Amino acid sequence: MKTSMIYKAFISSLPLLALFAATQAQAQLIPQPWVSVGVQDSDVTYAVGAKFIGLGVELGTGRDGATGVDVLKFINLPVVAPYVGVGLYSGKESVAYSGGVQVGTGSDNVFVGVGYNSIRGINGQVGLKF
Repeated sequence: MKTSMIYKAFISSLPLLALFAATQAQAQLIPQPWVSVGVQDSDVTYAVGAKFIGLGVELGTGRDGATGVDVLKFINLPVVAPYVGVGLYSGKESVAYSGGVQVGTGSDNVFVGVGYNSIRGINGQVGLKF
């Protein structure tokens, strides 16, 4: 009983931790765009997004033509950038939650990522740093 309550409290506090976590000292001053392709219930999903100073926006399409926007909060670490987010979509399911991580590659200009969105499913991301 106590273990399940601790587990629920921990999971529910993760978004708050992401919102109040300290950002990297060197703030990114130029937006970093990415494209995303995923799958949800054997339907292909697409999205485009951009992040700027620890916040991101992603526009996507999901199954049954659902379209919407997600607002993301990144924790900018030196190599990886985990994120959590919430979004609004058209269709039966209107509220989406998402999370994932973006990782810098050996190149100074490219990053890759993997994420999950409750409406758009599991997705892979490729982005550019300017």
